[in-house]
Amino acid sequence: MRELSIRLLLTWGACLILAGLFAMVATSIHMQTISGFDKAVIGAVQGTETPWLTVVMRAFTTIGSTMAVALIALAAFVTLLSRKHGVQALLLVAVVGGTGILNQALKFIFKRERPDLHRLIDIGGYSFPSGHTMMAFSLYTILAYIIWRNLRNTWSRTLAVTAAVFMIVMIAVSRIYLGVHFPSDIVGGIYASAVWVIASITIYQQFQRKRTTP
Repeated sequence: MRELSIRLLLTWGACLILAGLFAMVATSIHMQTISGFDKAVIGAVQGTETPWLTVVMRAFTTIGSTMAVALIALAAFVTLLSRKHGVQALLLVAVVGGTGILNQALKFIFKRERPDLHRLIDIGGYSFPSGHTMMAFSLYTILAYIIWRNLRNTWSRTLAVTAAVFMIVMIAVSRIYLGVHFPSDIVGGIYASAVWVIASITIYQQFQRKRTTP
């Protein structure tokens, strides 16, 4: 029992730290003290521009779109239900759906305009935090977690985590490359999503323990 209490304390402590880091990024944006970081990273990423890389980055941005995320989440949801993992299916919906709501709420609060330096695609809406990054982080992190829970094979687990990290990084970088997000939008999006994912998983684990405890 004591071990469980310590674990919960550490988990919620991590959420508070991540929320604090998000607040630091948001404050830095408001105070315009993070512009040097943004410009340096944008310059480095967009400096790699080539025709073939632009095609690749467009593809990853498409994979991170709302429609693509919804289709992937739906396929995973149906698969989990068919394998009688109903609670995990609900966890997936809560994480992905909650992330979408959280992102829209944060965009409405901060109302940061998108960068207008070297934009390769046209897009509307506010910039902070990055919706593509938040959705990618939440979707692929929760899928990796579910796979980790359901599979015992070390190779499968490693592959799931590696694939999740790869997809998150590529989708996030594509937004900077295409000129539609500041790097600080990406960092803020990761912090915000991490809070939601960790909180959701913690609640799920608590629910599972209550179900299995006589």
